[in-house]
Amino acid sequence: MIKSLTPFALAAIVATTAPLAAQETANTANSSGESSADQMLDLGQPVDGGAPQIGDRYLKEEHGDWDLACIKTEAETDPCSLLQILTDPNGNPMAEVSLFRIDQQGGQAVAGATVIVPLETLLPSALTISVDGAPGKRYNYSFCNQLGCVAQIGFTQGDIDAFKKGTEAILSLRPAPAPDQLVEMKMSLAGFTAGYDVVDVVSQ
Repeated sequence: MIKSLTPFALAAIVATTAPLAAQETANTANSSGESSADQMLDLGQPVDGGAPQIGDRYLKEEHGDWDLACIKTEAETDPCSLLQILTDPNGNPMAEVSLFRIDQQGGQAVAGATVIVPLETLLPSALTISVDGAPGKRYNYSFCNQLGCVAQIGFTQGDIDAFKKGTEAILSLRPAPAPDQLVEMKMSLAGFTAGYDVVDVVSQ
């Protein structure tokens, strides 16, 4: 299964699950006759060969630095998007880009993307995307939840052509605690064309 948590989301999950785990351990110790070692150690559970379960996201194909990531459903065909996790200089996950094509019905957008950035992002500064040093575009954030702040982006054919021809895109944001600082994240475009040609088309 593909992991895509930002450090902020991971910290939140750890904070909320740790007390629950401690409580469950204490309850088990009080109600069972198991040894203290068995109560404290994870003895493992049988697995079914690693097959994704309903609702799991899994890797179907790799195209350069992009993954074709799908969600396991009960349908015959699982929905897939083109995915890349952006990291900071230390390799920590900072943002997630999930892209899909759009069945164009007279609109300008030929593709869409969901970009998730950390919660402590300065929202009024918006998200900027530029390709190979060319002038960028600014995109507003749509909402924030426990995973981060989300920008729902539409790409024109010109944007997609730039991605196909380009080498690297830069996604820029400003952190709310330090609005004078600009955080730049590199998005590789290696394999983008091949991945884009096979990613799902979503009807609007």
